[in-house]
Amino acid sequence: MKLDHVGIAVSSIAETLPFYQKTLGLAVFHEESVAAQNVRVVFLKAGESSIELLEPTGEGAVAKFLRERGPGLHHVAFAAANLRAEMSRLAQAGAPPLEKEPRPGSRGHHVCFLHPKHAKGTLIELVGHD
Repeated sequence: MKLDHVGIAVSSIAETLPFYQKTLGLAVFHEESVAAQNVRVVFLKAGESSIELLEPTGEGAVAKFLRERGPGLHHVAFAAANLRAEMSRLAQAGAPPLEKEPRPGSRGHHVCFLHPKHAKGTLIELVGHD
């Protein structure tokens, strides 16, 4: 699988973005609000991959993550050429996705997540590129 992006939970994109732009020299290439996940996201280009900053806009997984763990690495995302086929393959391999069906994500893609227990503590996201 190819790395799609690394998701970082932040309390404030406005306060965090200058570090990534000015200090690291990364450029924003996409911004949006994802109502289904109660987050505002900003993507920054980082070589062949990207960094996603996630700021909660209401109650949801990212808000809960920030309350319990504070800001930091939220997930690692991999591109899936055929998301449904990959979901099936993972379920058969003993690592079923949290969702039975892909759900809307950012940038017009559908996504699913694997429970952190399968990756020894890291939340894994699959991003459909089909």
